[in-house]
Amino acid sequence: MSTLLNEPVAALLEKLFTDGKRVDDEVIPRVRARAKSVGGPMNDRLMADLLDDAYISVSPEVGLFLYQVVRMKRPGLIVEFGTSLGLSTIHMAAAVRDNGVGRIVTTELSEKKAQRAAEHIQAAGLADLVEIRRGDAFQTLSRDTTPIDLLLLDGWKELYLPLLKQLEPRLPPGAIVIGDDLKLMPEILASYVEYVRANYLSLDLPIDDGLELSLRQ
Repeated sequence: MSTLLNEPVAALLEKLFTDGKRVDDEVIPRVRARAKSVGGPMNDRLMADLLDDAYISVSPEVGLFLYQVVRMKRPGLIVEFGTSLGLSTIHMAAAVRDNGVGRIVTTELSEKKAQRAAEHIQAAGLADLVEIRRGDAFQTLSRDTTPIDLLLLDGWKELYLPLLKQLEPRLPPGAIVIGDDLKLMPEILASYVEYVRANYLSLDLPIDDGLELSLRQ
C-alpha cells in the first residue's frame, strides 16, 4: 500500500489539513482586508508578517496530484520553493519513498515555518529524504549544480519567474515545473505564465487554486 495512505503519514496529513483550515479561516480574511486597504492586487510578499501564521498549504487534491506526478516521473532531485509547514513536501516525499529513488530539497524563508515543517516531516518518518534549506532561496539554491528533474514553485508569487530563470541551467529536457496558485494572484503571475507558455510545453490545470504544469523542451 502507498506510503501516503499508511500511518503515520495518513493521520498526520488529516490533522494538518484540519488544523490548516481552522487557522487559515482566521488569518486569510485579515490578509485580504489589509490588501484591500493598501489597494492594488494582493501581494503575498507584502503580507509576509500576517502569513507567517498561516498554513496556506496545498489542498488534498493538489497533494495527491503531486504524489502521482512524482511516482510517474521518478525524479532524482525535486526542488521546492516555499515549504510552508511541509504538507506538499510530505506528499512528494511519500512518493519518493515508494519510488525507492530520489530526494527533495525544499526552501523556506521563515525560520518559524521551517522549524514546524521539519517537525512535521520528521513525524511523517520522511526526514531522511528531505533537506530543508532555510533563508533566501536565491542564495540557498545557488550552492550546487545538480540537475533538477521536478521544480515546484509555491512561495512568493512575484519571485516565480526570476527564480525559474536562475534555475533553468539546471533543468534538463523533460524536467517538470509546477507553479501553484495561478488563480489567487493572476496579475502578479501574468509574466510567469506568459514566459512558460512561450518557452515550455505548458498547460493550465484547473485544480483547486490553479496549477501551471510546464515541461522543459
